[in-house]
Amino acid sequence: MANNFKMMIYASLFAALTAAGAYITLPIGPVPIVLQNLFVLLAGLALGGKWGAASIGIYLIAGAVGLPVFAGGTAGIGKFAGPTGGYLIGFLFAAYITGIISSIKKNTFLDILAMIIGSAAIYIFGITWLKIVTEISLAKALILGCYPFIIGDAVKIAAAAYIIKAIRKVIKL
Repeated sequence: MANNFKMMIYASLFAALTAAGAYITLPIGPVPIVLQNLFVLLAGLALGGKWGAASIGIYLIAGAVGLPVFAGGTAGIGKFAGPTGGYLIGFLFAAYITGIISSIKKNTFLDILAMIIGSAAIYIFGITWLKIVTEISLAKALILGCYPFIIGDAVKIAAAAYIIKAIRKVIKL
């Protein structure tokens, strides 16, 4: 019981960090550059698949009901129908996948692999939905929703690989 309570607190903390990351935004087109995915990946690494996904679920519900937690302080259920809706759903899967893979063994190589696969999940959901909603070609969706973000995501993965070491020293899960 006490462990579940602790996990709920950590899940809420990562939901709040993900929301804070939404305010660090660089609008470059229909999909902005954000810091949210750093915290999505960290949630999976720190909390595991189940609780990492729960954390992002809390974040998504908060935004859906109107709390301004999405990119640039936006909110509402309608965000899921817009160009970035696939990325939001992808966050949920990314936290889960990252947590499952990194739980196999706690080491930097596996953490980085987990985050790369988690990031791929975000791209798969995001690019697919961007293509559908905007009615553009796959090539154009990749240009708008993937290529500009790869270098930044690599930097976020490197940062998360460093940060998780410190988190794991403090949080014993």
